[in-house]
Amino acid sequence: MQRYLEGDSVAFKVLMDRHARKLYNFLIRSSGRKDLAEDLLQEVFLRVVRRAESFKGQAKFTTWMYTIARNLIIDTARRERHRKTIALDAPAYGDDAQGETRLDRTPDQAPTPDRGAADARFTARLEDALQALPEEQREVFLLREVEGLKFREIAEILNLPANTIKSRMRYALEALRSTLSDYAPENP
Repeated sequence: MQRYLEGDSVAFKVLMDRHARKLYNFLIRSSGRKDLAEDLLQEVFLRVVRRAESFKGQAKFTTWMYTIARNLIIDTARRERHRKTIALDAPAYGDDAQGETRLDRTPDQAPTPDRGAADARFTARLEDALQALPEEQREVFLLREVEGLKFREIAEILNLPANTIKSRMRYALEALRSTLSDYAPENP
């Protein structure tokens, strides 16, 4: 980021290449929508460019970038309050889907068809369980478990004490355990 601030335009491409995939995964898991995650990813990088001068280097670049992403997710969620759940039989990739549903988008990597079906059902249940978590618990869980950020970094992004972050993580894990406790795959 420092190189970009000094006028090296290639440095921005390096930043995008380095962070786009993980950021996109965070956005899609936070929003539950591929089309929205793609739009938000572009908007995050636009804001990074527009606000580059405000990056002071006091926090890590990833912390600053995830803060921008989180704020975009919150703003988008406020605008789309009426949209609380996504049907499992809804098109997987927006309006241009060719008959593929959210359940269909999980690739079958299991050794047998039965195991693949069990995995797909679990994935769908896990996605539903994540979406059912309160927003503040879901975002902490995703930042910690999916993005691999430390509690300290999450606390910086969310501008909250580390103990609050740990508490939200604990509640998220308890809720997920409770929701998924009855899951028993047919072919373990």
